[in-house]
Order: sequence, then C-alpha cells, then structure tokens
Amino acid sequence: MIYFLHGTDIDKGRSKAHELVDSLLKKKPDASFFKMDAEIFDEARLQEYAGGQGLFESKYIIFLDRLCEKKEIKESFLEHLKTLSESQNIFIVLEGKLDKVSSGKIEKKSEKTQEFLLPEKQKEDYNAFALADAMGKRDRRNTWVLYRKAIDKGEAPEALHGMMFWKVKTMLTAGYPGAYSKEELYGLAERLISVYHDARRGVHELETGVEGLLLTL
Repeated sequence: MIYFLHGTDIDKGRSKAHELVDSLLKKKPDASFFKMDAEIFDEARLQEYAGGQGLFESKYIIFLDRLCEKKEIKESFLEHLKTLSESQNIFIVLEGKLDKVSSGKIEKKSEKTQEFLLPEKQKEDYNAFALADAMGKRDRRNTWVLYRKAIDKGEAPEALHGMMFWKVKTMLTAGYPGAYSKEELYGLAERLISVYHDARRGVHELETGVEGLLLTL
C-alpha cells in the first residue's frame, strides 16, 4: 500500500508525512517503522520491506524520503511500484516536484495521493534568466543562491545547466561582454561540458558538479 505526498511545498509535505507516520503508529503500535532516503537506498532492502512482515504478522511502516532525487534510484524505485502497491505493508512516499510521467506512475499505484503547492508568489521567486544573468556578471554568491533556490524548488539540474550553457554561448556570440575575457568564456564552456559528461559517466551527480563549478566562478 502506498501513500503518495508530493509537490513544490516540501515542508508541508514532510510535515504531513510525519503526521501520517505518527497516526499509523498509534493505530498499529506493534508495527515496525523504517526510513529510507536517497543516501541510504538499498534495493534489496526495499524488496524485503515489500514482502516481509514482523513477528505475529505485524505490519511494516516505511517512510521513503525523496528517492527520486537521484536518477538511478528513481528508476529502480519506479520499477518496484507494483510490488509496493500490492504489499500488506504501508509505504509513505514523499517527493518534491516531479515530472508528470513519474508522478503519474506513482499516483496510479497509490492508495491515496496529496499534492502540496507553494503559493504562486513564492514559486515566482526563482527566475532562470536571473540565474543566467548573475553568472554572466560573475556574481558568484548570487549565482549560487539562485541555483540552490531553483534546486530546492524542484528545478531539474539538466535544465539549469542548459540555461547556463546557453548564456555562455550568447556571450561568446555577442563578442565577450561582461566580466569574462574570451579565454575565460571558452574555459567556462569547456568546464560546463565536462561537468555534464562526468555526470553521465557517474563521476558525480550533475547537481553537485554544477554547484562546484559555480563556487569557482
């Protein structure tokens, strides 16, 4: 059984997840509670949670905290949705902003779904062009702040990386305006390409690779 909580307001979603866990544990005091996130994901253990039960047939309550933040874990998790949904144990799935295909797959297999959205004004705090402009001005601090804000709002690292690369190409085409020399812009373009390919090879996550680059502007 799956309870699916997701959306751009991750704080409200997390609060609801904790309330749900507390409520279920009060109703099922003999149940065993487990938590798994992207840092301690174990596919074999997830399968064990889906099929197992404690002594005297007491249920498991498992809190799955933002597994979809990492691509390879997300793919593995989605492959096991059918098994989790058919399990006698209870899986509370918390995610931030997800693409429609992934959220649709999880929702289809869930007993109950709740979406938590930030007010429109808060969602507009992030602007992709502001991030690109800050990078163009070589404003290291503001670029990093806007990048983290975008990630926390659920923006895909691939989209942000693409925006930054577009900005560098635009500056090269325009004749190197701003705080960079021609050589520095070409170097930045090469670093952006390298960060992307290293992420594809599994050297690091694209999110952390881009963040490291921004901190050295």
